[in-house]
Amino acid sequence: MKKIVTILIHAFIGWVFCAAVIGIGFQITSEQNALIIHALAVPIIFGIISWFYFKKFHHVSPMQMALICLGFALFMDFVLVAMIIQKSLAMFSSVLGTWIPFLLIFLSTYFVGRKVNKGT
Repeated sequence: MKKIVTILIHAFIGWVFCAAVIGIGFQITSEQNALIIHALAVPIIFGIISWFYFKKFHHVSPMQMALICLGFALFMDFVLVAMIIQKSLAMFSSVLGTWIPFLLIFLSTYFVGRKVNKGT
């Protein structure tokens, strides 16, 4: 159970930082600029989270961690953001706002995990 909690905490921290970037971005710049900044920040955020996770814990493989982080972000965006906050699934029609960041969450988590694993 402790391992699952550790993994989910890392996914949650990554999601929270990404949510903060997009939330602040919407407040201080245009929607398009906020989406671009968010898409640029996502792989950095999840790359750092992944690096810390694989350096200290490494309970699951890079593929598993990438799928968990992606699944967590999908779940939180669907339930909390789309259904509760926005009360609309419109956000899922944005490639730049949703699908590219999801892809980048997966790729950055996976490739950083693989890179860190090669060093151990």
